[in-house]
Amino acid sequence: MKKNILIVPGDGIGQEVTAVGKLVLDKIAARFGHEFTYDEALIGHVAIEATGNPLPDETLAKMKASDAVLFGAVGHPKYDNDPTAKVRPEQGLLKMRKELGLYANLRPIKLFDELLSASSIKPEILKGADILFFRELTGDIYFGEKGRKNNGDTAYDVAEYSRYEVERIGRKAFEAARTRRKKLCSVDKANVLETSRLWREVIQKLALEYPDVEVEYQFVDALAMMLIKSPARFDVVVTANLFGDILTDEASQIAGSMGMLASASIGDGTGVYEPIHGSAHDITGKGVANPLASILSAALLLDISFGMKEEAELVIAAVDKVLKEGYRTRDIADAATAADKILGTAAMGKEVLKFL
Repeated sequence: MKKNILIVPGDGIGQEVTAVGKLVLDKIAARFGHEFTYDEALIGHVAIEATGNPLPDETLAKMKASDAVLFGAVGHPKYDNDPTAKVRPEQGLLKMRKELGLYANLRPIKLFDELLSASSIKPEILKGADILFFRELTGDIYFGEKGRKNNGDTAYDVAEYSRYEVERIGRKAFEAARTRRKKLCSVDKANVLETSRLWREVIQKLALEYPDVEVEYQFVDALAMMLIKSPARFDVVVTANLFGDILTDEASQIAGSMGMLASASIGDGTGVYEPIHGSAHDITGKGVANPLASILSAALLLDISFGMKEEAELVIAAVDKVLKEGYRTRDIADAATAADKILGTAAMGKEVLKFL
């Protein structure tokens, strides 16, 4: 199979981990006789530095022309500390999602048994946790009208959803639930927010089409508590953009580290696959970033965009084997980890490649 993959490393450790993800794709191509060709493009802070634009037209054109995108991270501390900045790396990320129609963000929260002790949550609470989040990605407060008034002393961000936006993400979540444990939890704040009342109304109507799926509804604050109290009770979770952003970062503790969580952003065209850990400039250039989330993102790319389920399962199995052998990056190491088993970014990648 011939496929064109765009590598978009972005900022910070994104550049380090996507390099490892690409090596894994190369190994899979060689083993299964596929032909993957690659191109590379800029986004975020590095794109602003080079072009003044967080998402250059050239990058967007390459994304639209590719079969899939392996993405790194976007962000830089200089913008975090300057609320007056008019051009920001994250603008490139939001525009990419809108232009590519990436309305569904899938985040599997899967706990490898070997990492039970890596989380701050008790192992007996964590065991068996396997959650698939569906986060709506192109609506809500991130894309609504924003501004200042009263001489800049009042700020506003408008949260807005249309019925079709809720229906399309809801349908994907229901379909996924049918292939898993047939349980779906819809998360909103319908006791307060009108957008959430529409959200619940649409999900309730959709549920009539999926009588084989057990549906429950939770307010976002209650769900935040339940994720820590009893994560194994959840199967598929579907929620709005802002709530999903926060809840999936919280859920990273179920997997032991944000360095373990992959994601897929999909819609009607090119899919984008990325770790959720962000640019992490505090460790950029130190060679210690965990590449496993990028590797697992490559597995999602193989599965979802290319339909290569066997290849994707092989990658996941390789990560599992490496963890079973006791290898760790420092973010998932504990007191029992032998010093010679704590690896840097490149070394951890090499171990995964060995098992492939």
